[in-house]
Amino acid sequence: MTRLDPLTSWHADWRGLRVAVLGLGVTGFSVADTLAELGADVLVVTERAEEEYARLLPVIGVALHTGPLDTVPAELRAHDPEVIIASPGFAPTHPVIAWATEAGVPLWGDIELAWRVRDKVLRADGTPADWILITGTNGKTTTTQLTATMLREGGLRAAPCGNIGVPVLDAVRDPAGFDALVVEVSSHQLWYLGLTQHADAQVSPLASVCLNLAADHLEWHGSFEAYRDAKALVYRNTRVACVYNKADDATRRMVEDADVVEGARAVGFDLGVPGPSDLGVIEGILVDRAFLEERRTSALEITTVAELAEAGLSAPHVVANILAASALARAAGVEPADIRAALRAFRLDAHRIEIVAVADGITWVDDSKATNPHAAASSLTAFPGAIWVVGGLLKGVDISELVASRGPGAKAVVVIGVDRDPITAAFARHAPDVPLFEVDHAETEDVMARVVELALEVARDGDVVLLAPAAASFDQFSSYADRGRSFARAVQDQIGRDHGGEYDTDPTGPRA
Repeated sequence: MTRLDPLTSWHADWRGLRVAVLGLGVTGFSVADTLAELGADVLVVTERAEEEYARLLPVIGVALHTGPLDTVPAELRAHDPEVIIASPGFAPTHPVIAWATEAGVPLWGDIELAWRVRDKVLRADGTPADWILITGTNGKTTTTQLTATMLREGGLRAAPCGNIGVPVLDAVRDPAGFDALVVEVSSHQLWYLGLTQHADAQVSPLASVCLNLAADHLEWHGSFEAYRDAKALVYRNTRVACVYNKADDATRRMVEDADVVEGARAVGFDLGVPGPSDLGVIEGILVDRAFLEERRTSALEITTVAELAEAGLSAPHVVANILAASALARAAGVEPADIRAALRAFRLDAHRIEIVAVADGITWVDDSKATNPHAAASSLTAFPGAIWVVGGLLKGVDISELVASRGPGAKAVVVIGVDRDPITAAFARHAPDVPLFEVDHAETEDVMARVVELALEVARDGDVVLLAPAAASFDQFSSYADRGRSFARAVQDQIGRDHGGEYDTDPTGPRA
């Protein structure tokens, strides 16, 4: 038995445990703060630290080292950590991670630490909150928000957390306590969970889902196979329901291969007619044929596509996310009527197929959150024939398949970003007749203003101009949100000049 094995409770003896925390973003600080509260001896190692965090660490009794991490700092070696807890940005090939692996120092992520101390605040029955895990290449955040909203409508105290922006450790330590934590987990966080060998430290969720799988983050994982294997860990030790996408065979195979708790069920979803144990759509009605006794002969109505359209939620990939969230909520005992009520009030976050303006019959749509080809494909399916604004930082992902499948259907394309050459080459091969414009940010002070000008050269009444970049934003913008805001601002500035500021920006207007 090692010093770490008994540390599977908030009430275990963590005092004096030498821990190194890698990274000092919101996740790294939550880890350091938790460990300080537990009485551990903590050193945070990071290349740079925000002023607020750097000021707070000594207050809570945590040491800090900042500087380059291309080699292992002497301070880290001197600390002689008994465990290293890494923020998700640290890839397996990072020099510090490679050193820890070679030296035999155990590696945890924040999710494992949170699971170990999840009993800090208990429910009325004396048990910790249930966990629901959500991953996938796309749709994670929306599905996490949807699921938490449905659970709350069903009377449960639920918190969306994890990769969604609120560290799971903050939710675990919230003195109010929760009945359920809906945890968005990235492939990076899941990779670290895969290192967990101690059975009592392995997450065992009530329900779990991998929404879809497409090439992404290959520069972090090293290969598509490694990325897939990390995603598949979301199903490990699931107790009630492994929810999978019937339209994505990779997720079905993940469930088939998963080591789950005996009695856990596989529950499928897609936009087609559902079989028993599935959720799907029948003649415009979203139905549940999984969580009822008469599922071989009956179905429970959840909502209708028409109702979802009124809330701006009827794009096909959004409907799929709703079905997945409904399956997770049903696994937790939420009634269909509560799910329907939750959906009536739910709205998508900004930069997710968000209509930013309608003028002269032209609809301008911001889906800046479509940061990879799979997400962009969903956007283009929702808005066929759009004028497509695409490009950015491709992160090593091949975009040619997306261009081959969706490019010929575009009315025109406006290419932005530093990785323009692979995109223009793909269009030359697969959609040479589609009008193509390039925006060189080195020659253009305001990228999105130029995008709008070019789009207006071809846009006519009834057209959609769709920002679905299929790439990361960090080449030109600080975030996908910054990119989306820049697009919306350029659109609204141009329309304001043309129409004296009068145009429709109703976010619940008609959507595909």
